[in-house]
Amino acid sequence: MENTKDLTEHSSRSERKRRDSFGMFDGYDSCSEDTSSSSSSEESEEEVAPLPSNLPIIKNNGQVYTYPDGKSGMATCEMCGMVGVRDAFYSKTKRFCSVSCSRSYSSNSKKASILARLQVTGKPPTKKAKVLQKQPLVAKLAAYAQYQATLQNQAKTKSAVSVEGFSWGNYISSNSFIAAPVTCFKHAPMGTCWGDISENVRVEVPNTDCSLPTKVFWIAGIVKLAGYNALLRYEGFENDSGLDFWCNICGSDIHPVGWCAASGKPLVPPRTIQHKYTNWKAFLVKRLTGAKTLPPDFSQKVSESMQYPFKPCMRVEVVDKRHLCRTRVAVVESVIGGRLRLVYEESEDRTDDFWCHMHSPLIHHIGWSRSIGHRFKRSDITKKQDGHFDTPPHLFAKVKEVDQSGEWFKEGMKLEAIDPLNLSTICVATIRKVLADGFLMIGIDGSEAADGSDWFCYHATSPSIFPVGFCEINMIELTPPRGYTKLPFKWFDYLRETGSIAAPVKLFNKDVPNHGFRVGMKLEAVDLMEPRLICVATVTRIIHRLLRIHFDGWEEEYDQWVDCESPDLYPVGWCQLTGYQLQPPASQSSRESQSGSSKQKKKAKSQQYKGHKKMTTLQLKEELIDGEDYNFLQGASDQESNGSANFYIKQEP
Repeated sequence: MENTKDLTEHSSRSERKRRDSFGMFDGYDSCSEDTSSSSSSEESEEEVAPLPSNLPIIKNNGQVYTYPDGKSGMATCEMCGMVGVRDAFYSKTKRFCSVSCSRSYSSNSKKASILARLQVTGKPPTKKAKVLQKQPLVAKLAAYAQYQATLQNQAKTKSAVSVEGFSWGNYISSNSFIAAPVTCFKHAPMGTCWGDISENVRVEVPNTDCSLPTKVFWIAGIVKLAGYNALLRYEGFENDSGLDFWCNICGSDIHPVGWCAASGKPLVPPRTIQHKYTNWKAFLVKRLTGAKTLPPDFSQKVSESMQYPFKPCMRVEVVDKRHLCRTRVAVVESVIGGRLRLVYEESEDRTDDFWCHMHSPLIHHIGWSRSIGHRFKRSDITKKQDGHFDTPPHLFAKVKEVDQSGEWFKEGMKLEAIDPLNLSTICVATIRKVLADGFLMIGIDGSEAADGSDWFCYHATSPSIFPVGFCEINMIELTPPRGYTKLPFKWFDYLRETGSIAAPVKLFNKDVPNHGFRVGMKLEAVDLMEPRLICVATVTRIIHRLLRIHFDGWEEEYDQWVDCESPDLYPVGWCQLTGYQLQPPASQSSRESQSGSSKQKKKAKSQQYKGHKKMTTLQLKEELIDGEDYNFLQGASDQESNGSANFYIKQEP
């Protein structure tokens, strides 16, 4: 009889544990301010109506979980402590994750369970095993301390950095802006594995509407997405937006539904709505039936996507920002979110630096310049400094191989190109030198230095160079050569006057990826005239794969033409996620007050090409080319349909 009673009590406890697989009820019943006794808690549990055995599932990017019908959901192995999907567990009772755990449990007793959990996971034993705790207290505390330290270290690596004085959430909400989705940025964290994270996805987040002394959680749904940032609303608030809040979905406090149950964290409803329902368990089951949540390995994917192969002390060749026609050796000083702070090797005080992304076409492996015939400034330092080493060549962005043996670019050919010293303009340009591996040295007509020190290097597949007539066809203002008086500028007349020929259209890059950008979308963009700065920006024009980026709060003269796959564009929330400093929009008063400082400096930078003085950065991007003959498609301007369609059509015979 006594054994039968024990089995009955054990069965009752197991049943309650299965019904509590949300992780809510132990935490809520013990933390609730209205709880009076354990008996009242048990009475409230008995009020829960039996749930149907065919309960719909919570879909999870290929994974499926059911909640909580006593037969499915999450389960914890009583031998090793592993948490997993209940249906995948062994035996009818689903107490063990494998046959070996079941046999070990039977032969070695529950003492082995305690030792295994402490040694493998560092987690304390379950309540069931308390009577068998024979392990020394010091050893158990040490294991638990190690487990807590691991959690803290993981939190530090994913901690978000807020931007003082600026909130993307308020900025977007108050103006009804739309942000470019994360999937538009393949080089950014989670850019290629964002999945179907969208509105109505449910997550578990800290409950800030609670007076309890401990950190508790509640379930919230995504109301709006803006890049990495999500506007969340706690479950139970229905159409009440009073406690809506913005957070970075990749932050360390955002978890998939079921995380609290697996981690032993309490789910507690917000105090404001605590009175709305007497049975929160049934409410959650009803609300979450058929809902989506984050993948179970979401935080792991975020962490993996923020691991970067470039390390401090690596040596690279990078464009000389004072003489664009040549490269110099620089050393990686720091890496933030894949962006590199490079210090030129000869800089004694380490202040002569250059910022770019690790996938930028402006950096190359040591020996690249010599291999293609590009100008290179030899360093006065004849010996590598201790600890410095050459970056492995395979870490750099690859360019498309091209066949230069057939019809190819030739010196003197004319084309249109984005001016690297004034990125808001597309100018009349000339090919000054043909290098190896498809690289070209380009000069801007009418403003070139006699020694060619302001030529710049573009690859033949770069989306920053265009055939003659591109601007006219796409209704972009073409900047004529400085000093050219026959306006309006006509290419036919100019080619005849200079005795030049236009570069064949078929040699240019015509690939247009399905990039996903739309006019008006917000993002974070590098100011390529001051590449250490990342600013709040807007897409204002789309010409096939070419984007015009406007820096919010600044005049249009500071806009920049950028390729849709440029590594200098980032989703909203990227700076917060990586810890990079975001430059907020310039207000009217701040713009006026900066007339003698940064604004004037910035304007001077955009006009530096006139005096051939100090040189700054240029943008490059290598893409695929097509070998067929093409002509322009009339009226193909501001293309919103960014599919694979080309902006050229085949020539008619």
